[in-house]
Amino acid sequence: MRQSARVLTFWLLLFLFSLPLTRPADAREQLVIGMTQFPTTLNPMIDSMLVKTYVLGMAQRQVTIFGHDWEPICLWCMELPTFENKRAERFPVLDTAGQETGREGVRTTYTLKPGALWGDGTPITTDDVLFSWEVGRHPETGVADANSYQEILDIEVEDERTFTIVRDKIDYRYNTLGDFQLLPVHLERDAFANPREYKNRTLYKTAPATPGLYNGPYRVTEVNEGAYIVLARNEHWQRKEPVFERIVVKTIEKTAALEANLLSGSIDYIAGEAGLTLDQALGFEKRHGDTFDVIYKPGLIYEHIEFNLDNPVLADIKMRRALLHAIDRKAISDRLFAGNQPVAHGAVNPLDWAYHDKLPLYPYDPSRAKALLDEAGWTEIKNGVRHRQDGTKLSLEIMTTAGNRIRELVEQVLQDYWKKVGVEVTIRNEPARVFFGETVQKRKFPAMAMFAWLSAPESLPKTTLYSTSIPTEANNWSGQNVTGYSTPEMDALIDAIEIELDKEKRRALWAKQQTLYATDLPVLPLYFRSDAYILPKWLKGLRPTGHKYSSTYWIEQWRDGSSASQ
Repeated sequence: MRQSARVLTFWLLLFLFSLPLTRPADAREQLVIGMTQFPTTLNPMIDSMLVKTYVLGMAQRQVTIFGHDWEPICLWCMELPTFENKRAERFPVLDTAGQETGREGVRTTYTLKPGALWGDGTPITTDDVLFSWEVGRHPETGVADANSYQEILDIEVEDERTFTIVRDKIDYRYNTLGDFQLLPVHLERDAFANPREYKNRTLYKTAPATPGLYNGPYRVTEVNEGAYIVLARNEHWQRKEPVFERIVVKTIEKTAALEANLLSGSIDYIAGEAGLTLDQALGFEKRHGDTFDVIYKPGLIYEHIEFNLDNPVLADIKMRRALLHAIDRKAISDRLFAGNQPVAHGAVNPLDWAYHDKLPLYPYDPSRAKALLDEAGWTEIKNGVRHRQDGTKLSLEIMTTAGNRIRELVEQVLQDYWKKVGVEVTIRNEPARVFFGETVQKRKFPAMAMFAWLSAPESLPKTTLYSTSIPTEANNWSGQNVTGYSTPEMDALIDAIEIELDKEKRRALWAKQQTLYATDLPVLPLYFRSDAYILPKWLKGLRPTGHKYSSTYWIEQWRDGSSASQ
């Protein structure tokens, strides 16, 4: 019996030591993330919602992006092209007669990393690059940032992994691909048969759980419209494997409800990119800082109000300036955000090196606001509201994303300020996916739309301010210049900034561009936002970037710190 027991013990120990060293059985296999918005589509080219970028950071990687240090990096390329490494080369630009124009263009060569696969195992090749360019540059596709594709003169293919981008001008961002997105040609070619209908026929919208649409560490496996998106590990991902088996991105439109869901355990983490507002996060940390970590990250997030300049009332610059003088933005920042979200006087954040600190200012001055309104012809006051002499009432509408508590509160504060100078403003809000997907993109807001632009470092505002970037039915609502702002001066400054490689000369051009923006006032600047990331103590490795490329682009580094991997 003793010998039998010893033998049994020996085999039991041998069995135990032969088991694979994996994470403990109680380690979390699933991470549930709460956000306030739901994307209108998962197609990387269509629409420009932050929450879509957030989801695709896990599932769909670009060739180049900006990293945590705010410098460009490769994701699917071997190295960035530069003049020094000979992967970037200048060439003389010729006119139609074959004569030199005196301008220089640039060829930049990229090589895709080996082992780059779509989620169905199909290799990512230069065929996908060519197809993506075809989709992006077509005038009827209706992509959000058509400039990234239309400004490419040609793409020269060397082999299945190496291609050269040809541009007829040298851009200060010449060695990045900007917002050039990759699409799987083997799946999306049929959907693009009718370019004008592509945004409705793309598999990212009609069959978003198709594995081959994605090339990141995760792929989308389920989409419940307006409610949640489920992602699972991509078995064809050839790089570092992410820790969590599944990610669930859950939409809870009311920010107040996000906190309740976190405390109840219905969600694990509130994404800073579209989660609690700063004031809510500060209060939450006071109450629950012992059980949750809160990371505050100021960044290139510009909260503002877009004017619809097709509205004849707002087309008058005196009216726009009056609306800005009528509100105390510093008081809003101090009272709502304890001064942690500074007043914006333009679109460029002081964190960005291109920021110009000598802009025209519009301090709180109700008397000046009233004088400007008088000059604009709104001189009669009836029941506290200004009218023109012909009886026209000064009444405007403001819209934003429904359920965002701080935006709805700011609307009410602004409404009260404007009422004091005789401007009636009504409030009408919509769910984010309707507001961004239809109302803003198709310029259906009659007067004012409040939201934020999130940008990359030193981001050229070509898609938001250039005259050819105004969304219209004719261009299938391509572009992001939803105000309808159009001036030759702004176009010329944007063009000049784009091709200036000398940083100090570019700084001077940026100063002129920002001054013109603050003078013309096509939008009403509010403040620069800080995002608050509400994490459980066990979630480690998450690092916000402070710019448009969200923390999810590094989701392979996220881990469950409550149980060590062995």
